[in-house]
Amino acid sequence: MRTLEDLDVEGKRVLVRVDFNVPLDEDGSITDDARIRAALPTLNELRERGARLLLAAHLGRPKDREPEFSLKPAAERLSDLLGTEVALAESLDDVPDGDVVMLENVRYEEGETKNDAELAKRYAALADAYVNDAFGAAHRAHASTEAVAHLLPSAAGRLLEREVSTLKGILDNPQRPLVAVVGGAKVTDKIGVLDAFLDRADEILIGGAMCFPFFKAQGHDVGASLCEEEGVEPAARVLRAGRDKLQLPVDLVAGEEFNASTPIKAIDGVDVPEGWMGLDIGPSTAERYADAVKDAGTVFWNGPMGAFELEPFAAGTKAVAEAVAVSAATTVVGGGDSAAALAQFGLADLVDHVSTGGGASLELVEGKPLPGVEALT
Repeated sequence: MRTLEDLDVEGKRVLVRVDFNVPLDEDGSITDDARIRAALPTLNELRERGARLLLAAHLGRPKDREPEFSLKPAAERLSDLLGTEVALAESLDDVPDGDVVMLENVRYEEGETKNDAELAKRYAALADAYVNDAFGAAHRAHASTEAVAHLLPSAAGRLLEREVSTLKGILDNPQRPLVAVVGGAKVTDKIGVLDAFLDRADEILIGGAMCFPFFKAQGHDVGASLCEEEGVEPAARVLRAGRDKLQLPVDLVAGEEFNASTPIKAIDGVDVPEGWMGLDIGPSTAERYADAVKDAGTVFWNGPMGAFELEPFAAGTKAVAEAVAVSAATTVVGGGDSAAALAQFGLADLVDHVSTGGGASLELVEGKPLPGVEALT
C-alpha cells in the first residue's frame, strides 16, 4: 500500500478523503469529534510538507441536499483544531483556492455512491494528488474512495495506514494467546468474523444478544430475548467447528422489557423464563471473560456484552471494557458500539487501538478486500 512517503506534495493541492461522519445533536452541534481529531496527523503532516488541502467527506445518508447533512459543523470544528480557516465549498463548480478547503458532503453528489467515473474525474480535476485517510469508508467503492484514486498520484494517510497494519497484524502475527471478544445483536452480522477467528484465535468469547441463537441451537429456552432466527443455523455450525475454543455465557441478567426501569432477574444458567429477555451477561460470565482477557497476549473486541446503554444492564460490558483497558496484551477494539462503550466508561485512552471504522474493520478481519485500500496498492 502506497503511503505518504510515496507522494511529492510540496506546493500541490492534495485531495484528502477523510471520515468526518460525526454525530450531531438536535441543534446541529457535534457531540463527538473523535473522527475529526483522528485525521489531524495526516492533515498536519501534509501542511508541514507544503501541501494545500482539499478535503472530501460524507455525513449520514442524505437523499438530496438536505441542510441537516451539511458538513459546515465539521468545517468549523476543524478550523478550531487546525487554528486556521477551513472554507466550505458549496459546489464542485465553485471551490475556493484556500490553504484548507472542505467540499460539501460528497453524498450530495448523485454519482458518489455509484462510484461514478465522471464524478471521480471532477474530483481529480480539482487536485494534483490524492490521499485516502477515511478508513471508515474504505470498504465502500465510491467515487471519492475508489475511482478517484486511479486518476491521481495516490496514497494512504497515516490513519488508514495504521488501521490496516494494526488489524492485519493481530491476524497474521498476534502475540499468543489471541482472545476475540465478539458481541452485538446478530450472528449473521458477525459470522465472517467468527469464521476468521475460528482459524486464528485461541479463545472466542460470545456475548450480547447474539448468544441466544447459540443457546437455541443447544436446545435452551430463550424466552422473549432478541434471538435472530436466521442466526441459529450458523451458530450451530460455529458450535460444531469451534467447540474447543468457543465460550458462551453461563449466567444472565434479564428484564421484562427493554428499558432502564423494568423489573430485573438474575439467572443462574442460560434458560430464560417465558416473558423475560436476557439483556446482559451475568457476573460469573463477566468474571470468566475478564480473566481470559487478563491472560491474553492479544485481544480483539467487537460488540457489547449486553444493553450497556441501559444502566441496569451495563455491568457485563463494563467488566469486559475494564479488563481490556488494564490488560498488558495488545488491545484492539473494532469500533462501533464497543468504542462507544469505552467512551461511556471513560476508558478509550487505555486501549492500544480503537478503530474508526466498525464495518471496515470487520470486513478486513473477515479477509474481504476493501476497495478503498485495494486502490492504493
